[in-house]
Amino acid sequence: MSMKLYQRLLYRTRNFSLYYSNRVTPDSSSLVHSKAVHHLSHSHEAKEMFQAQSHLYNHTFNFISSMSLRCAVQLHIPDIIHDHKQPMTLLELASVLQIHPSKSTCLYRLMRVLVHSGIFTETLVLKNGEEEEEKTKAYVLTPSSRLLLSDKVVGVSPFVAAMLDPALVTPWHFLGDWLQGNNDIDCRDKSINPFMAAHGVDLWGYGRKNPEFGNTFNRAMASDSQMMNLVIQDCKEIFEGLN
Repeated sequence: MSMKLYQRLLYRTRNFSLYYSNRVTPDSSSLVHSKAVHHLSHSHEAKEMFQAQSHLYNHTFNFISSMSLRCAVQLHIPDIIHDHKQPMTLLELASVLQIHPSKSTCLYRLMRVLVHSGIFTETLVLKNGEEEEEKTKAYVLTPSSRLLLSDKVVGVSPFVAAMLDPALVTPWHFLGDWLQGNNDIDCRDKSINPFMAAHGVDLWGYGRKNPEFGNTFNRAMASDSQMMNLVIQDCKEIFEGLN
């Protein structure tokens, strides 16, 4: 439901902005000049307001893109499409993922968000492989989703999985309370960061208490290090003069 709501809200705010930006101004011959100026002023204010609303809605629902990416990694969707060796339709993807028919619409919305985000792209293929004019949409990988493949020597799936793990996302919900809290004179019990405020221990202590997360985080750091090695090797000029 949240993805559907997100798409409807974006559609609505875009249409409002378009409406007010293209709205025909009153004919000065039929209206008093002051009334026309008054209308233009309100039209500009309304356009500005709806553009601001759209801007805030985009930021409010940005988490949907991140969580959809995490879901794609969790379900190994890039690997599934890659192993299919050709563009993959929604029905084919749902079959491999063993998605219940009642949730197929939700899978479609998930893929729609991921296509919009540039993780996948769509192409048209003949429906059911038959030689007929009727075609259906199918998904293919992009350079971004190729970096999510499990068999990549250098890939970012472990990094995505770790950074969007609840253990690292939850502290953001404590940011405001952490900033305003711990104002007492005795500083011994202060949480030094939002992570400690959320979990009661630092990152390394949490990893020791939760080995599964610890392993996930270690894989993420190894993945990121491999990417940085490529950056250093291929973009040496960026680092010239640094000491």
